[in-house]
Amino acid sequence: MNDWPALDHFLRTDPRDVGCDQAMEMLHVYAELVAAGGPAEQRYPGIAAHLRACGPCERGLRGTAGRGARRGGLTGTCSVRRPH
Repeated sequence: MNDWPALDHFLRTDPRDVGCDQAMEMLHVYAELVAAGGPAEQRYPGIAAHLRACGPCERGLRGTAGRGARRGGLTGTCSVRRPH
């Protein structure tokens, strides 16, 4: 068995992808902008690129947005921390 699929995935990584740590640090800000109907992908293209590539972080965005919708708004810091 070889690592060709992993290498292929790495080579397809969007160079704007900010990575998990930075995406998680700013996820609550990104989620607030999405919830408000703002231009989140245009304002934070590196986070948008990362969320397209990283399933756990994308699920973190959905969870953050879901908690905010139930509270009537997104405030505070993101509590999502998933190592991957």
